[in-house]
Amino acid sequence: MSTAILTGQPVPGSSIEGDLRSLGFDVRVAADAADAERLVAEAPCDQRVALVDARFVGHVHALRLGLTDPRFSLAALPGAITAQPDGRVTLTRALARENSAGGGTAVAVDSLPDRLVTALADDGADVHQPELGSLVAAVPVDPQARNEARQAVAEVDDEAVRLKSAVKSRDGFFTTHFISPYSRYVARWCARRGLTPNQVTTASLLIALIAAACAATGTRGGFIAAGVLLIASFVLDCTDGQLARYSLQYSTLGAWLDATFDRAKEYAYYAGLALGAARGGDDVWALALGAMVVQTCRHVVDFSFNEANHDATANTSPTAALSDKLDSVGWTVWVRRMIVLPIGERWAMIAVLTAATTPRITFYVLLVGCAFAATYTTAGRVLRSLTRKAQRTDRAAQALADLADNGPLASFVARATRVRLGAPLLVASAGTAVLAVAVFSGVTWAPVAGAVVYTVTAGQALYRPLKGALDWLVPPLFRAAEYGTVLVLAAEADVNGALPAAFGLVAAVAYHHYDTVYRIRGNAGAPPAWLVRAVGGHEGRTLLVTVLAAALTASQFTVALTVLAVAVALVVLVESVRFWVSAGAPAVHDEGEPA
Repeated sequence: MSTAILTGQPVPGSSIEGDLRSLGFDVRVAADAADAERLVAEAPCDQRVALVDARFVGHVHALRLGLTDPRFSLAALPGAITAQPDGRVTLTRALARENSAGGGTAVAVDSLPDRLVTALADDGADVHQPELGSLVAAVPVDPQARNEARQAVAEVDDEAVRLKSAVKSRDGFFTTHFISPYSRYVARWCARRGLTPNQVTTASLLIALIAAACAATGTRGGFIAAGVLLIASFVLDCTDGQLARYSLQYSTLGAWLDATFDRAKEYAYYAGLALGAARGGDDVWALALGAMVVQTCRHVVDFSFNEANHDATANTSPTAALSDKLDSVGWTVWVRRMIVLPIGERWAMIAVLTAATTPRITFYVLLVGCAFAATYTTAGRVLRSLTRKAQRTDRAAQALADLADNGPLASFVARATRVRLGAPLLVASAGTAVLAVAVFSGVTWAPVAGAVVYTVTAGQALYRPLKGALDWLVPPLFRAAEYGTVLVLAAEADVNGALPAAFGLVAAVAYHHYDTVYRIRGNAGAPPAWLVRAVGGHEGRTLLVTVLAAALTASQFTVALTVLAVAVALVVLVESVRFWVSAGAPAVHDEGEPA
């Protein structure tokens, strides 16, 4: 159990001890700062410890935000400070210095926790201080101030604040106005019954898979049920994050589940629609795979741009300034959020079209919408990059190199060739263009030659750090080249099963690329080098697929794609599960705009 140590003189009638116990703390009382240091040392080393001024007056939710959030080693709010096990040493040292400097007799005069926060800040320690908004957290110094603080607490409903803060501050129009007004109450219902965000996330996945199965029946009733269940899955998808924020139940496993299950649900639903269409005699597997390719490449554009500019210095742009001005005008905010077709709008559109039309129409509209959204966002980011005066860091360049996913063949080319062909984006674009022309040529072995050129340019593109204004486009360019090659060659095979096998292969590879993104975003580093080598890198897989398409019959090519999909999926899934479950990676939850 976590330990909370009350410091300072007890106040008659104070509810602080009960409030701390309601949050799961074992409460101890320190007579002075020296006694507080002793109690901190006696607290279990593997548990959280908090120091709270006994005169504290405030909302329970303010204490919850400041003292129980698992994402931060050190955190504080007025009159209280807490440390998780990995921050205990830092807090103990600050407390020892405070005592040695004569602070042991000052507990009754001012707040020991606040003095510790100041000392830690002076030492450069990262102490998280949550935004409390209208919540009250104060250490009154006299009876009048105490009465005023208590009155301020009574005037604010902390449960209403807690419910409101459970919802993302920046979300899509459909989610904000049609889901969150009631899903927050579903989150509270789950919290009061002891359900965890991971359980809700899993339930959302199961409902989405049932929706995909209903779509796969190919009947009108199945399509209607699929649309309804997809919306139900999305409600729970919103609920899991709201539950995590409502009860501060953040975890490494939860971050991984939340990040990956959204993609798994959506792409499984695409497959269900394609199976349902096939039952009705309409083959839309190429459309389903195309939708997955467009959506994944769009995400990679987002990820690459954000990583390139995450910690760039002198990061200014008149285009970004204009965008910020537009965000200050109410109606433009919602229009701009809707036209990028975030997950709420996208899933609502898919659900309605599934219930009311056919899978082919659903995919046509989805492809047009996603292509427009991708063009809009990419064009805006290109303009920002061209007008931005920014110096990208080595960390950003390494992140882009990791996102590029170059394998052993490209690495060998980079080491073996002495001639440098040009700027990274120019070289990557040239290689991708050659590959595209070769794949669409219709000549049996032309794609193999194109893939060889593509491999050489992939190695050349990363011969120097990706710090150019538009070098963040290199990873999405490679994604489009690899996924597009698999799609076109499978379609040209013109045999039953080729496109479904290609869908499985792209899904497995896309999972690997999403996994790379979430590791980098969590500051956990890229996947291990052996994993990238084992799955061949993007250029190795592209070359292998072109060779298989040229050397095998259409039926044999289908079998080869299936085997390759299973092999890649097994390798990347096993390593990913091992990493996220046992590696102690940071619990990174997406609080930004959904994609």
